[in-house]
Amino acid sequence: MINALLIIAAYLLGSLSSAIIVCRLMGLPDPRTQGSNNPGATNVLRLGGKRAAAITLLGDSLKGFLPVLAAKLIGVPPLVLAAVAMAAFLGHLYPLFFRFQGGKGVATALGVQFGIHWQIGGLVALIWLLMAKGLNISSLAALVSMALAPLVVWLIWPVPALIGMQIVMSLILFWRHRSNIRNLLAGSEGKIKQ
Repeated sequence: MINALLIIAAYLLGSLSSAIIVCRLMGLPDPRTQGSNNPGATNVLRLGGKRAAAITLLGDSLKGFLPVLAAKLIGVPPLVLAAVAMAAFLGHLYPLFFRFQGGKGVATALGVQFGIHWQIGGLVALIWLLMAKGLNISSLAALVSMALAPLVVWLIWPVPALIGMQIVMSLILFWRHRSNIRNLLAGSEGKIKQ
């Protein structure tokens, strides 16, 4: 029973869209209808600047981090921990409270990774930062870091359920970024500083 409650709570927490809430509170346009039409931190950066984006990034990360950390502290088995992680992630992608129109999941996935093990989150975040700094393209940094994330999990905490969860999460992230991938191939993907 406690495992089911943890999974449901993780999905509901994931369903709180930080981008939409931050934009409403700060009087900014709805990120689902402006900019890239994606309710995520990168689009909020374009619409409202660094402060709004930082709050969004923190909120999206925490809703992945907190339920996973709570499940881990309770001592659930790895399969349940993986299910809690996926529930939080899917809540962000398909939020119950916002007509199932969610973001692409990078910040929430990173929060999940920090919740599972700080070294996993730290290494994936470092890969993202290095790629973003070098290439100035958020989506490409996300795709590279999440492509390598299953390997990072395998290196730091090689538990089959968690590796499998990360593979599925990374595949979903690639699917959610399919328009970005098309733009990257066409050379028309937007830069972070734009």
